[in-house]
Amino acid sequence: MDYDIKDIRLAQKGLLRMEWAQQEMPVLDLVNRRFKKELPLRGTRLSACLHVTTETANLMTTLKAGGADVVLCASNPLSTQDDVAAALVEYFHIPVFAIKGEDNNTYYRHIQAALNHRPMITMDDGADLVSTLHSKRRDLLREIIGGTEETTTGVIRLRSMAARGVLKFPIVSVNDANTKHLFDNRYGTGQSTLDGILRATNRLVAGTVFVVSGYGWCGRGIAMRAKGMGADVVVTEIDPLKAIEAVMDGFRVMPMAEAAQIGDFFVTVTGDIKVIRREHFAVMKDGAVICNSGHFNVEIDIPALEKMSKRKRPIREFVEEFTLSNGRRINLLGEGRLINLAAAEGHPASVMDMSFANQALAAEYMVKHSKKLERKVYPVPAAIDQEIARLKLKGMGIQIDRLTKEQEKYLASWEMGT
Repeated sequence: MDYDIKDIRLAQKGLLRMEWAQQEMPVLDLVNRRFKKELPLRGTRLSACLHVTTETANLMTTLKAGGADVVLCASNPLSTQDDVAAALVEYFHIPVFAIKGEDNNTYYRHIQAALNHRPMITMDDGADLVSTLHSKRRDLLREIIGGTEETTTGVIRLRSMAARGVLKFPIVSVNDANTKHLFDNRYGTGQSTLDGILRATNRLVAGTVFVVSGYGWCGRGIAMRAKGMGADVVVTEIDPLKAIEAVMDGFRVMPMAEAAQIGDFFVTVTGDIKVIRREHFAVMKDGAVICNSGHFNVEIDIPALEKMSKRKRPIREFVEEFTLSNGRRINLLGEGRLINLAAAEGHPASVMDMSFANQALAAEYMVKHSKKLERKVYPVPAAIDQEIARLKLKGMGIQIDRLTKEQEKYLASWEMGT
C-alpha cells in the first residue's frame, strides 16, 4: 500500500484519539453500523481531500465499512494530525497522503497521489480535488460519477464552474445542509477559532477589541464566542442584511479601514481575497494579532505585509512577528491558514458528527442517483438533513413532540380560518 505520512510509529496515539472522538459521534456510528450491513458503497473508489483529523478518520472508516475503496489526502498543509494519519494507515489500511507542515509542492503531489486512485467519487474540503481534475487530470473525468463539497469556499468555486458550464460531474453541497452550516460553521468554527487563538497567543480576550470580518455562520459563531469571553466585538461586512443582523445581535459594525485602527484581534471568515491589506496594516496598533479562519490563506494580504516590514521573526509556535518601518509590530498566526486547525485541533467531535454523517450519506446518495443528476451543484436532500437531526437528538437522549392528527389537518387546510 502506497502512502506518505510523517511517522507510522505515531499510530497508537492516533488510534486512542480516534476512539476518544468516536464517543461524541453517535450519528456517524449509527451510519457506520448500517453501512456494514448494507454495503451501499461497495465497488466505489473514493478519493477524499479533507482535513486529516480524528473526526475525519472516523468518517474514513465509515466509508470503508460501507464498501468504498478509500484514499485520503490533506486539504490544508497545516491541518493534518500526524498521529491520526498513521493510525489510518497502520490499523485500517487506508492510504493517506498528508504531513503537517508540508510545503506547497508536497501538498499538490499528495493531491495527485489521491487522484491516481482513479476515483469514482470525490470528497472535497475546498474543491482542490475537483479543480485539479478539471485542470490537470482531465483523463480521469470520464470515470467520475459525482462528488461532495463541505466548505463555503469550495461551494463558491464549484457554483462558478457550474454557471460557466465547465463542471463535468454533479456535486452535492454538504455545506448547505442545515445540519452542517447551522452547527459546524457556527458552533464548531466559533469555539475552535477561539481555541486556536488562545493556544497560539495565550493572550487575554476579555477587555480587547475583537474584529470579525464576515458575518456568515462562521462569523456569527466567532463573534458570539468572543463576546462571551468579554471582548468588545466589531464586525466588518459588505452585505447590508448581515450588517443589520450583526447590529441587532449587539455588535458594532464599521468598515475595516476604521476597525483596523482600534482592533486588538482580527479574524477573517469571508472566503474572499485581501480582506486585510496594506492600508489596514499601516494603521494597526502595535502588537495587533491577525489570523484567518476561512479555508484558504488569501484573506490576509501576506505579501503586502512582508513588503511593508523591515523584519519578521517567529516569536512563538504558530506566531510570526512582523515589524513595520514605523516600529509597530503585527503578529500573524498560523501563516494565515485556518487558525483553528493550524494551532488547535479543529471542531469538536460532537459537531463534526453531523457534518460527516452528511458526507457519508451524500456519498451513498451519489451512488444511487448519479445517473439522474446534471452537472451542477445540488443541496443535500431534505430527507437526509431531517434524518441526521433526528439521529443526533436520539444520540443526545432528547425527545421532541409530534403533531396530532388534528394539528396536521389544521396545518394542511385553508377552510378553518380563525
